[in-house]
Amino acid sequence: MHSDHPRNPALKVGVFYDGSYFTHVSNYYNYVHPHRRRLHIGGVHEFIKHMVSEREGTPPSLCHIIDAHFFRGRFSAKDANEKANQLYYDRVFDDVLMYNGVQTHYLPVKDLMGRKREKGIDVLMALETFELCMHKRYDVVALIASDGDHVPLVRKLHGLGCKTMLLGWDFEYTDETTGELQTTKTSTDLWNAVSYPLEMADVVEEGLRDGNEVVEDMFVQKESVPRDILDPDRPQVSMSDYTDEERYSGEVMSLHNGYGFIRFPDNNVFFLHDDLEGIEFSELSVGSYLEFNVAFNNRGQRVAKHISWGKREA
Repeated sequence: MHSDHPRNPALKVGVFYDGSYFTHVSNYYNYVHPHRRRLHIGGVHEFIKHMVSEREGTPPSLCHIIDAHFFRGRFSAKDANEKANQLYYDRVFDDVLMYNGVQTHYLPVKDLMGRKREKGIDVLMALETFELCMHKRYDVVALIASDGDHVPLVRKLHGLGCKTMLLGWDFEYTDETTGELQTTKTSTDLWNAVSYPLEMADVVEEGLRDGNEVVEDMFVQKESVPRDILDPDRPQVSMSDYTDEERYSGEVMSLHNGYGFIRFPDNNVFFLHDDLEGIEFSELSVGSYLEFNVAFNNRGQRVAKHISWGKREA
């Protein structure tokens, strides 16, 4: 007897972000990795649909992301107001998430032993993910996370008959401002717990090398980024296009592969070769004198923009 049911039924996918982790990875690709691009949330969602499609044997057009949720600690209005333009950047980022269909879940950042720390985000993420999966019966939950604290959640989701996909990154680099080796590793227990582990550092390297469009589209295309801050294709975290109008000057302190640091009061200011105007990066040397504007990234750190040759005062 002929069945009216399709051979490949539509799949319901939920995407859940550990927000601080996503921001950290996006910063790595924008500031450290040679690709010099931020992760683009819409592109990440399309990538997830293709990965679910491959593993479940269902066309991407039948893999539907019906929910996306972003979890992160957030500074109070008072604390954010003490950081240059932080309230504005937070609102712009909320707009980006909203226009990409991502629901936000925030908890206040706590002051613990003199340091600002997130508390309870993993628990909130686990409770919300499990509850939503119970009600909406996702076929696959995709986690952008790295912490082994998510292992109990994964096991509970499997108990509901839901498969799990993990987008995790393992990478390391030397922080040029401190000289310290920075290492990001995903919990081995979490890798082993999920249905579909995706070692994203390797996936991205292979995809960029091979010109894989799905991987390339995971990143913001800088040359096509419009100025409208509400456009969902804007960089997800950095608002460094919004610069202080005052011009500053200083000498180059160090040069690396496509980026460097300029002497600036309190702390040296970071710059990318993309922000040089009328200068080739190869023309620079330590001690070169430059003029620039100052902008801020999502953590309130200063970066140099609109960089040109400067003149030393007599």
